[in-house]
Amino acid sequence: MATVIYFVRTSKKTDPTKKISVRVRFRHGKKINLYAKSGLEILPRHFSNETHTINKKTKYPDKNKDKQYLDNLEVAILDAYKDLKTLPTADWLNLVIDKYRFPDKYTEKPKTLFDFFQSVIDNAEHRINQKTDKQISYQSVREFHVTFGYLKEYARSRRKEIDFEDIDLDFYNDFIKFLEKKNLAQNTIGKKLRFLKIVLNEATDRGINTNMAFKSKRFKAITEESDNIYLSVQEIEQITKLDLSNKPYLDRTRDLFLIGCWTGLRFSDWNKVKPENIQNGFLTLKQQKTGQPVVIPIHPTVKTILDKYKGVLPKTISNQKFNEYIKQVAKMADFKEAVTKQITRGGKTETIIKNKWQLVTTHTARRSFATNMYKMGIPSITIMAITGHRTETAFLKYIKVTPQEHAERYNTPQKLDNELS
Repeated sequence: MATVIYFVRTSKKTDPTKKISVRVRFRHGKKINLYAKSGLEILPRHFSNETHTINKKTKYPDKNKDKQYLDNLEVAILDAYKDLKTLPTADWLNLVIDKYRFPDKYTEKPKTLFDFFQSVIDNAEHRINQKTDKQISYQSVREFHVTFGYLKEYARSRRKEIDFEDIDLDFYNDFIKFLEKKNLAQNTIGKKLRFLKIVLNEATDRGINTNMAFKSKRFKAITEESDNIYLSVQEIEQITKLDLSNKPYLDRTRDLFLIGCWTGLRFSDWNKVKPENIQNGFLTLKQQKTGQPVVIPIHPTVKTILDKYKGVLPKTISNQKFNEYIKQVAKMADFKEAVTKQITRGGKTETIIKNKWQLVTTHTARRSFATNMYKMGIPSITIMAITGHRTETAFLKYIKVTPQEHAERYNTPQKLDNELS
């Protein structure tokens, strides 16, 4: 029976304050007797040659980690030996240990763009958002799948293989035309380009891609300013006063929406509001998307809703279902104002006229918060601390304030005095 035995070599000259190598002895019968270094170094007193493992009587921070290392290495050596067809050698043992210590050296890297894209998708559920140190959202995982699907369809339509060296400005322009023929909105096309660039950046960081054409300023994720609406304070009040007691599902939807209107939180954060997040009239929360903490004053409406549900808000439903329900609420609030909306789809600009209630979504709450706070005279930098906008330029594009309203706001001495005081 094959065995793995660990030991250390010591003598009277061994310095007890310096780490020494834990060695491996691999034996099977009388013919196989091999030695190698395990890759683990340890202080002499932390190892027992009698038990051939970490000394049970000693304590140090990495004790469990070191023991796990040796246990797993033993399994790796014995498993490798089972699959061996020839007599093992010292070189074989050293190779098995090296593969155990540095598996990435022996993992074949994807050679083509499509191979690499597939590997990104295969590991998408375990990807970490660098900003939050958390796993990326389901929506992002799905977007990798969708983007790759369009890229493969594009390659088939052009009857050619698309690899890293093909990703240049000619590809960029042609891929956009392909997506436009799919009648996709401009912002949707921009999202596909953004996720393609994420894959290309990662391939570049790993040394798989050397084509830097996608780094060009002209190779950008195109976007257009959205004409999304907001609700005024008066309209929010209309929703608040609706009697929805006979339709509990709409009642819960309305209440959660109002939380967004008066906190500026994203839809993904609404369910995170708990009693322990509220102290001294402020709501303190770590945002899911950015991982950044935010402190928000508690509006009376928010307090009323929290009291209504005894501090635990109803669970949110899917974004799609929520948007369906909140439109029903907005229709009941009689938001019939005609709204003209422009959108670029399939490379052509369309003008759409709808009733305001038809355009209300979960994100309307957050946009309403930012816009209403701005119109009340709250300094932009204060609102940005809650919304997370990094520049005032981006923030002013986000809120829905007309040029006339901007002028009136900054032309009112009293409001300016309030901001400066």
